Amino acid sequence: MLWAGAGCTSPSSPEGLAGEAVYEIRETLDPDGTGRFYLGREIARILEEEHSTSWLERPGRETTELPSRVVQALKLRPTDIVADIGAGTGYFTFRLSERVPYGRVYAVDIVPEMLDVIRIRIGEEGVKNIESVLGTLTSPNLPAASVDVALIVSSYHEFSHPYEMMSGIVSALKPGGRVVLVEYRGEDATIPVPALHRMTEAQARREMQAVGLVWRETRDNLPQQHLLVFEKPFLDL
Repeated sequence: MLWAGAGCTSPSSPEGLAGEAVYEIRETLDPDGTGRFYLGREIARILEEEHSTSWLERPGRETTELPSRVVQALKLRPTDIVADIGAGTGYFTFRLSERVPYGRVYAVDIVPEMLDVIRIRIGEEGVKNIESVLGTLTSPNLPAASVDVALIVSSYHEFSHPYEMMSGIVSALKPGGRVVLVEYRGEDATIPVPALHRMTEAQARREMQAVGLVWRETRDNLPQQHLLVFEKPFLDL
């Protein structure tokens, strides 16, 4: 579930552009920042301790993140193709697998060791509908127009190349496919998560709009996180 990387560029708008031209490098005053900005938001550095196996599988996630409620909100059909972006150890991957018995779950991560953990569990449990996918900093490496739903939980804010990664995810979505983004609420300073590891709804909507996604709904029925749903249009806007 590690997605940060290096790179620098001059400031510009993402509209009609690709690659490094969409980013801006500034001096950071935040110890959790990278100095790399996208649409006014500083991209967060990776908090390594929060991406260990023990942290990703901590029992407290059941009460602080309510994963069953997240999965329920996806409204999955048994035949859906789902991409778990930043799958880590498969915390959500295996929950999604149960909901799509006649479909498939792509477990996408850029860390081979994380995918090894998932593959070991696949073998131990005999799961047939999960496929591990090694992504890159700029691409999920998914087939074009193949995915019904892409789930991104608490990792988007660390993407070093959010424009390229989200463009790749949009390409992988079927027309009408959805991105479900779960991020700690940036509007609530009482949440015990560093500021750069939270996102406001307004910022999330701005960044998803930049890659052509259309906002459909926001659910705030999780204890500390937004759950935002975006859709790929059937026709280019």
